[in-house]
Amino acid sequence: MSLRHSWKGFLKLSLVTVPVKAYPVSVSGVEIHLNQLHGCCKSRIKYKKTCPLHGDVVAADIVSGYEFATDQYVVVDPDELDQLRTESDKAIQIDAFIRTGTLDAIYAAGKSYYLVADGPVAHKGYAVLCRGMVDDKSQAIAQVVMHGKEQLVCLRPLDGLIVMTQLSYDNQITKPAAMADEVCKAEVIAEELQLLRTLMATRTPAKFDLAQYQDRYTQKLTQLIEAKVAGKEISAAPAATPMQVINLVEALRQSVAATQKAAPKKEKPDASAKKKNASAKTKPTGGRKVAITPAAVA
Repeated sequence: MSLRHSWKGFLKLSLVTVPVKAYPVSVSGVEIHLNQLHGCCKSRIKYKKTCPLHGDVVAADIVSGYEFATDQYVVVDPDELDQLRTESDKAIQIDAFIRTGTLDAIYAAGKSYYLVADGPVAHKGYAVLCRGMVDDKSQAIAQVVMHGKEQLVCLRPLDGLIVMTQLSYDNQITKPAAMADEVCKAEVIAEELQLLRTLMATRTPAKFDLAQYQDRYTQKLTQLIEAKVAGKEISAAPAATPMQVINLVEALRQSVAATQKAAPKKEKPDASAKKKNASAKTKPTGGRKVAITPAAVA
């Protein structure tokens, strides 16, 4: 594996300990970052770290500290922080198992990681834990210290691997009850619901593939940058047609009609060919027609 792991420790369930390494799921470096420039000369804006007493400061001279009173700090050394980590802090402690689908996606807060067995000694325990969650259709809730703070995470099986996703703590989530005044009170009638279901059916593929979605904005931005570098004249995009709000039922009807019109039509059998095939399957015997079945032909 050419990727570099971003965390290394243990996956623990009671007395079961499995050495694991964590690899980020998302790929970085795809975004385009624009720099701030001085409008007059197009020079790049610089950000300097300075000390009010000594002026510019190099990175090697910068330390971390906590302000315990106004303009009074206590310095905390990285080695001292590392000493605070116990063996339990270097482990992903599984606290509970829940049924898949029990945890709402609103709690997903950060990055996801592939947890990979660290060495042959970890293979058996890793495989059993992963298979157990698959068979039981369950996920695990755990805690782990990452990036200097304790994280709440969810563990779930995916294609033979265990994926760890950072979660928000419950007190960090705004509950739906807080938005009660924003809940729509409009009545839903049967015709509207049926039209919507018809429209949804036309947009429900037999097999969904997320790979079909691309970052079109980044693609357009790349083309813009390449055109400007080449000195080409940039033409403005055509003005967008203002969106019109129309009657809901009429909007649903038009949407269904447009979708059905765009769908590929099934070819109907030719009427003359159908008549010819029907006559070919009958054979005159004594003034009456007897159907020739496949079994009779055989």
